[in-house]
Amino acid sequence: MNGAHDLGGKHGFGEVDYSQQENFVHAWEEKVFAMTLACGMLGQWNLDQSRFARERADPAEYLAGSYYEHWLHGLEILLVEHGMVTEQELQSGKSDSPTPLTAATPRRVDEIIGSGGPTELDDAAPALFSVGDTVVVNTDNTTMHTRAPTYVKGKAGRIVSHYGSHIFADEHAATGKKQPQHLYCVKFSADSLWSDAARQGDSVHLDLFEPYLISLQQHIASLQNLDA
Repeated sequence: MNGAHDLGGKHGFGEVDYSQQENFVHAWEEKVFAMTLACGMLGQWNLDQSRFARERADPAEYLAGSYYEHWLHGLEILLVEHGMVTEQELQSGKSDSPTPLTAATPRRVDEIIGSGGPTELDDAAPALFSVGDTVVVNTDNTTMHTRAPTYVKGKAGRIVSHYGSHIFADEHAATGKKQPQHLYCVKFSADSLWSDAARQGDSVHLDLFEPYLISLQQHIASLQNLDA
């Protein structure tokens, strides 16, 4: 999604501040973190849907908000969309009716955390690309969740690793389906992304799904069609 959250490579926001040492600056942030995990363990949505909920904030509100304000806003969206609370209940802070859902027990929490978040899937479809291939990132402007950052769209890079097939985050966020797609690590030269603002010899490595990519030959052909 090309929203306010996609800040990579954009000017005007200054350097990243690494001064914060605490995980939670304010007590309410820890509570938001705990609520988000507890509600996620009810199994009503997946991680990619949770990310997409945070991305859908009003751009001005997103840029003015803090990290855990984004988490709280996303959680509120998910709770309402899945019929777990109403807008009125959110405003009043009181439940109008009991929920049929049961919170995860401490043992179940340990099981969920211990299992991690495996994403690798079998895929009968062969990979379209190989290590060493030059590829170009699609310039689509999706309104849905995507893991392809805007600053590399239309840019050429070289595949340096192939990780096999994994849950395609875009489809997972949109429908909840675990669709396999090949996943690659693509190397971009920094000067191809930021021209003279980049330091000579620097590079950026990004993990990108196969649907985000086209071959260099396809990209050249599409440009030739524009000139025809």
